[in-house]
Amino acid sequence: MSIVKNKVDAVIVGAGWTGAIMAKELTDAGLSVVILERGPDRDTQPDFAYPRVVDELEGSVHRKYLQSLAKETVTARHSVNDVAVPYRQMGSFKPGTGVGGAGSHWSGAHFRALPEDFTVRSNLEQRYGKKFIPANMTVQDFPVSYDELEPHFEHFEYVCGTSGKAGMLNGQVSEGGNPFEGSRKKEYPLGPNPNYLGAEWFYKAAKEKGYHAFPIPASNASGVYTNPYGCQMGPCNACGFCSDYGCLNYSKASPNICIFPVLKGRKNFEMRTLAQVLKVNLTGDKKKATGVTYLDAQGRETEQPADLVLLCAFSLFNVHMMLVSGIGKPYDPATRTGTVGRNYSYQNLNRVVMFYDQSVHANGFIGIGGGGATFDDLNGNRNDSAKTGYIGGGIIWARQPGAGPVRGIQTEPGVPNWGSAWKKGVKDSFLHSFYYEVQGSCMSYDDAYLDLDPTYKDAFGRPLLRMTFDWHDNEIKASQYLVEKATDMCKVLGPKAMKGDAKKDGSHYNITQYQSTHTCGGAIMGSDPKTSALNRYLQSWDVSNVFAPGANAFPQNNGYNPTGMVGALTYWAATAIRELYLKNPGPLVQA
Repeated sequence: MSIVKNKVDAVIVGAGWTGAIMAKELTDAGLSVVILERGPDRDTQPDFAYPRVVDELEGSVHRKYLQSLAKETVTARHSVNDVAVPYRQMGSFKPGTGVGGAGSHWSGAHFRALPEDFTVRSNLEQRYGKKFIPANMTVQDFPVSYDELEPHFEHFEYVCGTSGKAGMLNGQVSEGGNPFEGSRKKEYPLGPNPNYLGAEWFYKAAKEKGYHAFPIPASNASGVYTNPYGCQMGPCNACGFCSDYGCLNYSKASPNICIFPVLKGRKNFEMRTLAQVLKVNLTGDKKKATGVTYLDAQGRETEQPADLVLLCAFSLFNVHMMLVSGIGKPYDPATRTGTVGRNYSYQNLNRVVMFYDQSVHANGFIGIGGGGATFDDLNGNRNDSAKTGYIGGGIIWARQPGAGPVRGIQTEPGVPNWGSAWKKGVKDSFLHSFYYEVQGSCMSYDDAYLDLDPTYKDAFGRPLLRMTFDWHDNEIKASQYLVEKATDMCKVLGPKAMKGDAKKDGSHYNITQYQSTHTCGGAIMGSDPKTSALNRYLQSWDVSNVFAPGANAFPQNNGYNPTGMVGALTYWAATAIRELYLKNPGPLVQA
């Protein structure tokens, strides 16, 4: 028999960025809130304290800060005709665990989506006609606009102490920023981070090619900062341990240092760690959630009744929770009907590496996770799809988050992978090379989706989430085009050798190779309940007291990192709950 806890106003599944934001906003409104986090409690002290946290073996090999794939994972296949197999070792993406979630081990790159990223389908149809979009491409417009989200983009940047330079301020171009961005009402809370050598040279090469380079918006503090909640941050010391690690210096924004210090003292807030949520409990007609069932730290089945259920886990596992709980109709690729699982997308990532002689000191071991430079000249509406042959856009950026021997060292073309020649190649390249990454959008398709695996189960007896995904010609063309542009730009800098990794024709998605943690879609927001799982407020069309903020809500992925968009959408949804839902509980948009 389950233990039944006292009912609360809201229960939140997951203690990452979305869970922290929702808890702050709802406790501000006077609601009693419980967060259930499957991992342990974590904070800067003692969990990310120096020197222990700067341990490459522990962070990048043993994956201390990531979820246990032995307990809960996904299966993956390329097409409906393939047999899916479990993702058993961290590779392509890195779901977090513990308080802070992926928000504690992210790099810090903090972009706003472009205005045109919200109107992908209508924009393409207007520019090229309805027949231009491939029949199997299921891209959709967001049911919310850039202008509606702008105040929430801004607020999240100020919560995170984001370092950057505005390019379009109150409708006027601002020198030194991104001239193609959506207009913002305020400058970034902090100025840009200092450049490393590769970023300095990036500006030179971009200018020669006519590109408009600007500092990457980074939630790695460039100076002393106190956010709107009174949480303090210190300037980044470029230690090179951002990605895969918690910040030892209170410099990288995370739920741990930017939100939870305020929440933990509130009487109407409770955090329960080592609490594995199994399902959302529904009424007999499946139109209302009554709470959740979870296993507590002692492994006891426990029920937490609540009036509101907020799914704030990693995007993939928000979808999984909806599927195992029976929330909404699962997507069927044969009929293209159903909504939960559809429009899964990822991120198109490649790089170009430049090697120099020993007179050039790149010092790749130092780094700022989100620091560096980029440009938008090939992104959004700057990409003429009729000429380039692909839909979407992307960025080329100079970013150096830090490298080390355990995380891998790039070597020049022709250097073997072992032996004395490899050792010499490592010695020649480690301090004298840097790379520019190419990050492109990823469109959604009718054959890329998430569902429940019919064969494999997790440690709790539930079917695993099954991912059906492969690269399409559109993304392969985008990779080739963007890497070609990056290679051409890099030639300006005179390296003695270069190598790039553009996708080849017919390339298949390789889940064993890290490509970004930017998994998107599967429970998308939209204006039509026949083609979206969530309405414009991230509320389930089918179960009105369930909300699911996260990158799962993206109908397709744009050329940027998703965190800035995820935070803005979560504040948008939280505002709707506070100002609309609590006054009149029920559907906020009529189907």
